Amino acid sequence: MNVDEINQGLLTGDFDERRLFPSFEKMRKSEFSFKTDFGLEKIPEEPGFISIRGARQSGKSTWLESNVLNSFKKHGPGSTFYLNGDDLKDSNELKIKLEETIHLFKPEKTIKYIYIDEITAIHEWERAIKRLADRGLVQDVLIISTGSKATDLRRGGERLPGRKGRLDRSSYLFLPISYREFKRVCGSHLKNDTFLSYLIAGGSPIACSELARNGRIPEYVITLIKDWVFGECALAKRDRASLLSVTEVLFRLGGLPIGQSKLARDAGLANNTVAEGYVGFLTDLLCIAPTYAWDLDKKIIVRRKPYKINFINLLVATSFHPSKIRSIKDFKNRMPEEQGVWLEWLVAQELWRRRAKKGEEMPEQLLYWLSNQNEIDFVLDESHFIEVKRGKVSPLDFSWFYKSFPKGHLKIINQTEFKTQNRTGMTIENFLLEVQ
Repeated sequence: MNVDEINQGLLTGDFDERRLFPSFEKMRKSEFSFKTDFGLEKIPEEPGFISIRGARQSGKSTWLESNVLNSFKKHGPGSTFYLNGDDLKDSNELKIKLEETIHLFKPEKTIKYIYIDEITAIHEWERAIKRLADRGLVQDVLIISTGSKATDLRRGGERLPGRKGRLDRSSYLFLPISYREFKRVCGSHLKNDTFLSYLIAGGSPIACSELARNGRIPEYVITLIKDWVFGECALAKRDRASLLSVTEVLFRLGGLPIGQSKLARDAGLANNTVAEGYVGFLTDLLCIAPTYAWDLDKKIIVRRKPYKINFINLLVATSFHPSKIRSIKDFKNRMPEEQGVWLEWLVAQELWRRRAKKGEEMPEQLLYWLSNQNEIDFVLDESHFIEVKRGKVSPLDFSWFYKSFPKGHLKIINQTEFKTQNRTGMTIENFLLEVQ
């Protein structure tokens, strides 16, 4: 069904729910259906503007379609309508379509919703919202939008000051499904393979479902992810070959601090500025998180020092990795050191997921600590730290920690469980299952 047919059905209430959104209907009937949790517990009833941004194939459209139906069922015909940014060529067409849709609301409805999927596909989409808001046409409407072009959606929202209503929160990141949810749905099916399946699927619903069903991530999923990244690369007028060179360096030097000069040199880029541009591009797409050095004495971030670059979208890492990891067997065939890097990336993804769910301003900005003798993978704050090890460790291996951080606590993710006054050892699976 096209948008006009969908909205006609939402206006009159005369439609076959199974045909309204076929992709949502397919998901609902799937053997593996996951609940999303990204901080928006329920759709508000106050007017305003909500932006939800996230990677492709993370389940945004399915979530939006389900909430279109939920809002319709709760508030009745003529209360809820739907638009798709992929069908609109520019902001002027969006403005016209929005104005037409606003006039479809039944006059007795006090709660009004317009859901817009992939709004960032529309160039300068925020201009349409601003023009209608300035004319007072959306003052009693809640607009909920999703988008995959992370930079555009974030900056577009920033260009709507005073026009997003009085909502407690108006910006969200659409997050990977949690490991707890993945295990709830797929654990009985995958059994001992549950954790590694989650690791290489990265919490993407489509990849998780395929792994649970067939034991492999099929090439069509990989192609979807690559096409999304390459498409955004072309729109940003960046070079595809240079992007691939950067990702190759990130895989080769994973887990190590790297300076912009080294990244530029190893990737064959012109200079530091170009290298930083590709890091910023992948960060805006929510693929990686630059992890900056933290100064113990001054308690500040030191941006001039080399940073570590962690993947926080592990399905992107899986899709671009030259070893073509598609199954648990493929991952187990990698060297132990490389597997350890992937575990560190998974912890980075989980920390980012938790921070984003809480609505922190820059959840992708992670920190690490390095001295002349020792290193800690993640600094949560000046008292809480996380170290990631693939094998087994003992509290004695970190006896130096108390001397450096007498009031701190170190969580050591490894294969051994232990607890001392300032050190806790736990498995990565138990870390992922922590209640947050």
